[in-house]
Amino acid sequence: MNEHLMRRLAKPMLFAAAFIWGSSFFIMKGAVDVIPTFYLLAARFTGGAALLALVCWKKWKEFTPDYLWRGAVIGAFLCTAYSVQTFGIQWTTPSNNAFLTAVYCVLVPFLYWAVMKRRPDCWNILAAVLCVTGVGLVSMNGGFHIALGDGLTLIGAFFYAAHIVAVAKVSPGKDIYLLTVFQFAFAALYAWIGGLLFQTPPPAEIFRMDLIVQMAYLTIMCTCVALLFQNVGQVWSDPASASIILSLESVFGVLFSVICYGDPVTPRLMAGFALIFVAVVCSETKFAFLRRGKRGVPAGEPE
Repeated sequence: MNEHLMRRLAKPMLFAAAFIWGSSFFIMKGAVDVIPTFYLLAARFTGGAALLALVCWKKWKEFTPDYLWRGAVIGAFLCTAYSVQTFGIQWTTPSNNAFLTAVYCVLVPFLYWAVMKRRPDCWNILAAVLCVTGVGLVSMNGGFHIALGDGLTLIGAFFYAAHIVAVAKVSPGKDIYLLTVFQFAFAALYAWIGGLLFQTPPPAEIFRMDLIVQMAYLTIMCTCVALLFQNVGQVWSDPASASIILSLESVFGVLFSVICYGDPVTPRLMAGFALIFVAVVCSETKFAFLRRGKRGVPAGEPE
């Protein structure tokens, strides 16, 4: 496929990734009510690793043994992030889960500072202030305490941010697709171990057609297709546009949760969601798309 066509497809692919991931929150809420968390994630990551390994079969000639420890490290962060977030969704609404998970975008620059000594700038600090305010509006109920599900979701967001930093630390010089196969495989292994140690396996009779369809969607669309769309879309799109489009995941998460799950939406929640969304855009883009437009460069076009 030529470069011009890929650039035209990049933004639709990013939009599709945000749409798919946004739709996953209420589906996860329904699935986790039936399947124990670790077994749900074990099935999802096992299927994701197998499918991605098949898609990337030409990459296997680049395999070296150090892919194993690298995959084990980032797989541990990925499994922890998904596990805590999925436990959190049992005690909060899918819409809260969607927006609070987006906090990871704001946390990443500060974790980079701690690990790689790269100081956050004023935009990162502004984003943090907006985000903390938004989180307070969304998750504090009747006093200065955070509901259990919202608190777990925020911890999950921290581990998502840690996963991004870990990938940046261990992935240079390695094929990201092949490395992703191993992170999925190790995340699946950790989830199977967690399930066997701490949870009762789900009975076979629960796997009716509707649940199988939900699991297939989470595995194929949310784990493999959306990840592929994100990787390809970011390569062929400018960072500012890509970040804005991907941050729509949380907006779609609320939209699907309200329409399909019946989540209540109050003015306080909407104000909190708006602040978190602006914080994510601020952290990811530093509002460069607005400054470009003022200089006469069309917003969304690389300079």
